[in-house]
Amino acid sequence: MKKLVYILACSCLLGLNSCQNTFLDLDPLDAKTDAVYFKTPEHFREYANGLYSQLIGWRSGILDHMDIQSDLITNPSNQWNLGHGTINVGYDDSRWTGLYGSIRADNMLLERAETYAGDPAEITQYVGEAYFFRAYNYFYLLKYFGGVPILTRSLDTESPELYYPRNSRYEVVDQILADLQKAIDRLPIEQNISSSDKGHISKQGAKAFKARVLLYEATWRKNVGTKTDFEGSAGPATDQVNAFLEESISLSEEVMKDQVYALWNYNGDARMNNMSSRYLFCIEDAESNPGGYGRETNKEFIIYSVFDRDAAPGKFQLNLNMSYVYPSRKFMDMFLCKNGMPICEANSQFGGYYTPTSEYKNRDYRMEAYVGKSADDMKLNGTSGYGNMKFITYKPAAEREESANCPNLRLAEVYLNYAEAVMTRYNKIEDTQLEASINNLRRRANVASLTNALVDQIIELTGSTKSHEEVMMDEIRRERTIELYMEDFRFDDLKRWGMLEQELNQPRCGRVLGGTNYGTTFKDANGNNLAAYNPSAYVNGELKVETGHGELYCVQLSKKSDSSLSSRHYLYPIPQHQINLNPNLKQNPGY
Repeated sequence: MKKLVYILACSCLLGLNSCQNTFLDLDPLDAKTDAVYFKTPEHFREYANGLYSQLIGWRSGILDHMDIQSDLITNPSNQWNLGHGTINVGYDDSRWTGLYGSIRADNMLLERAETYAGDPAEITQYVGEAYFFRAYNYFYLLKYFGGVPILTRSLDTESPELYYPRNSRYEVVDQILADLQKAIDRLPIEQNISSSDKGHISKQGAKAFKARVLLYEATWRKNVGTKTDFEGSAGPATDQVNAFLEESISLSEEVMKDQVYALWNYNGDARMNNMSSRYLFCIEDAESNPGGYGRETNKEFIIYSVFDRDAAPGKFQLNLNMSYVYPSRKFMDMFLCKNGMPICEANSQFGGYYTPTSEYKNRDYRMEAYVGKSADDMKLNGTSGYGNMKFITYKPAAEREESANCPNLRLAEVYLNYAEAVMTRYNKIEDTQLEASINNLRRRANVASLTNALVDQIIELTGSTKSHEEVMMDEIRRERTIELYMEDFRFDDLKRWGMLEQELNQPRCGRVLGGTNYGTTFKDANGNNLAAYNPSAYVNGELKVETGHGELYCVQLSKKSDSSLSSRHYLYPIPQHQINLNPNLKQNPGY
């Protein structure tokens, strides 16, 4: 057999842009795949630097990691159209082959480390980095496909592992967690990483990533169970849900208490106009935000891809693509008012929908930071009526030169992981725990702190029939959804909460048009169209939906009948090409 099943091609460095001589040097070095190369610590360092291109960054394919097809955005389609229940994959799948190519590169370093003739302490950090990246790639395989074959050495065309069956998701999780612990044991703390090497994975970063994996898998097992396991897959050996949650809490708490990280919050500077949550994602130098804050001020990113406009510019048309993102009515109505209450007619702080800007009154700062505020004379002409500001640069940049660092994990997520893990494990959370975690995010957003008393007030204000515990969990999840918008979490979160079908098999709407006795810029109180609204641009017409002012008509971008998600959409199918090459691979349920 002349084709490898699990790798993209023969090169040992597929999945890497290069082995980097310096952290931002993208020029490839020769002959790094040969065993004779790994002779000095410098060789291992250069090779390990090359592994960093495995992190998600501003490159081709980044849109697959921005939740463009989730319920938060109304864009009509993307390559897979997953948000509507359609997965159009070809004969093979680049996610499978690409990730296994990266894993082969990680395995290469680990194998060469075993035969290194020098002092093992000299290459400890680089070995830790390889363990981290192997875990990172297996985690993405787990999210995409569930259980997959575990390969811990680089293979050749005669390797028997090429024909092994899939490991269960539970074995894959064990492998990920074991690799992450080995990384934690070997990586330096953030404080000991030099300024020229910032962006390298730290001990704290590996801890935070392990906390993410533990929360993900604990909630998957709690809410999804075994229904997505392939035929013949063995279940978990023991019930590890509580143990996973407890370790996630502990690891998150360790990172939260480490003073090396801090939220990037310069809202106290009048020049920033309370838009820290916008400019955080486009920091390059002092010209990249109105306050003049350079990337050295960003202590919030914990794991990130490093870019530089001169040495390593982005390779993606970021500003252009982000300007075509149109948030949904659902997302807009998630933002709370300053008093911490959801929008509703009983909430006196809510400004309604009378003009394009009235709904922004007294709202969470992130609403304007992420979406932008429309002009009062805007027109509805085919989109949701909302735009996107997240990731769009403040400093003018030519396309494919946008070069802010790309976040993979930041302190905000650690706060959110902690609060959710506590609430999931104990079915309660103390005000002190909320104060130490997600209330830091709410302070930056100028929203009242979440407390147990506030939850009781929300129940009273909205007339909710849910229990205190259910509403508290809803509020924690709401905070997560807003804060991590477009950062590759929404699909994963809905899946692990067991809510994918419930949330995505719904129509997607945009701006409020109005209703009986409710005039807006787009319809008067009698329901007559006004000049700012072009109904012929909306093939799906209008739909009456529940809003912050009761049931009102909104533009409808897609209909409920357009979506048909089911439990099979929690995972992608195993590529048919891989099954043809190895008949021992079982397909995922429903495919």
